[in-house]
Amino acid sequence: MPRLSTFHTMKKIPLALMLSLFLPALCAAADPDADAGKRKAEACVACHGPAGNSSGGAFPTLAGQTSRYLYLQLRDFKEGRRKDPSMSPVAAALSKEDMQDLAAYFSAQKQAGNGFKPDPAKVKAGAAKASETLCAMCHLGELKGQNEIPRLAGQQPDYVIKQLKDFRERNRTNDAGNMTSVSKNLSDDDIANLAHYIASLY
Repeated sequence: MPRLSTFHTMKKIPLALMLSLFLPALCAAADPDADAGKRKAEACVACHGPAGNSSGGAFPTLAGQTSRYLYLQLRDFKEGRRKDPSMSPVAAALSKEDMQDLAAYFSAQKQAGNGFKPDPAKVKAGAAKASETLCAMCHLGELKGQNEIPRLAGQQPDYVIKQLKDFRERNRTNDAGNMTSVSKNLSDDDIANLAHYIASLY
């Protein structure tokens, strides 16, 4: 009896079995590499601090942020949906793999204290405003974030203030309008109070 060719043999293997054999290897190859991300993140230290813990100013803390959010923001910077004079040129040079590795690395880091001393009165007012605007509905309890919704807890207040004002003024629009809708009725005092409250959650 003639020997069947490899092609004819494979035709007899059920598709589900073939997928079960080959897909795990393909998926493993595509997994983000936090170790590679650590090497790539060396260039981020100057602005975002060691292990993604910013020392203040307009540079956000990345440590402990959700990996999905980090990846999407890098992609948006790269593709022009979000613009920043510092981040846009950096992201332009990143590959998809780079962005996934960086997101995996920073999301795995432990968030350190932000060094900010919030005003108790502003924290109280900010907590009330956060409750009124239902921040926890998307950002979860204690604003810890989930999937593509960012972790806010412990974030640098200057960064929070800038982003909320950018959303309010439509200078940042890469969120399908959700934050623009929330922020359009916030006063500057509301935004400052929210920043103090968010910083206090670490």
